[in-house]
Amino acid sequence: MTLDDAMTAAAKAVEDQLDRLLPVSDGREKRVHEAMRYSSLVGGKRLRPFLVLESSKLFNVSPSCALRVAAAVEMIHCYSLVHDDLPAMDDSALRRGRPTTHVQFDEATAILAGDGLLTRAFEVLADPASHGDPQVRVELVSALAAASGPAGMVGGQMFDLLAEHDSTLDIGAITRLQRMKTGELIAFSSTAGAILGKAPHVSRAALAAYAHDLGLAFQIADDLLDVEGDAAEVGKDVGRDVDAGKATFVSILGLERARAQAGLLAKQAAAHLESFAEKAELLRQVAEFVVTRRH
Repeated sequence: MTLDDAMTAAAKAVEDQLDRLLPVSDGREKRVHEAMRYSSLVGGKRLRPFLVLESSKLFNVSPSCALRVAAAVEMIHCYSLVHDDLPAMDDSALRRGRPTTHVQFDEATAILAGDGLLTRAFEVLADPASHGDPQVRVELVSALAAASGPAGMVGGQMFDLLAEHDSTLDIGAITRLQRMKTGELIAFSSTAGAILGKAPHVSRAALAAYAHDLGLAFQIADDLLDVEGDAAEVGKDVGRDVDAGKATFVSILGLERARAQAGLLAKQAAAHLESFAEKAELLRQVAEFVVTRRH
């Protein structure tokens, strides 16, 4: 199976799982359920869930358990996009090729939809259906909370908002910002299979190193798309960082150096998977995919 076929199949499985986990209510709260589904059942790369599923295969984790964790991660990711797009944050009108949630519904509903996806994700992880061992479930909840909270994604978003008014940030500061905002959730996704499979420390460390380089490569590629991409192809507004005079990997390194650095990081990420041999082949290909994608 090619990487494209594998990602397409995984995305379909995750979409079906999200559909089951996010039912529509008939009560007065129906609108927020509809907004949650609108925010998450819209396709996209589903990269983070794919990392969960593929890392789980390395340790022979039950597909049903892996799929629930993959769906929970995607809920967190989608919640973050809903809130990032709000007028108080990035004020974006387009996401994944269609109106953002606050545009389609309204700002208050979008906030509640993000809150709903965030809390539903942890409800899913805490359910015994996600793993029979309560200690594993606790570890999943703890790790995802750390990746999503003030030491991870939320803190990175705060850092990013401040960076909009500071074009003097150096490469070290930008690297830390992106590790928190983007990299920590990618790291959880890449190591979730090891948690589910109760893998030894050496295996977890290899996947964490892979995720570190993959996350940076992903963000550099995102910065390149913001400069070179087309909104219709990318599926979201582009050129915003340049217009804001914001410091990014591209503004600091320049286009060619940034592209070369992304390629180097992708190769390093793949090299960390050597101990998993052919079982990690699709994860190796993901490293190349993140730096060559056009959306």
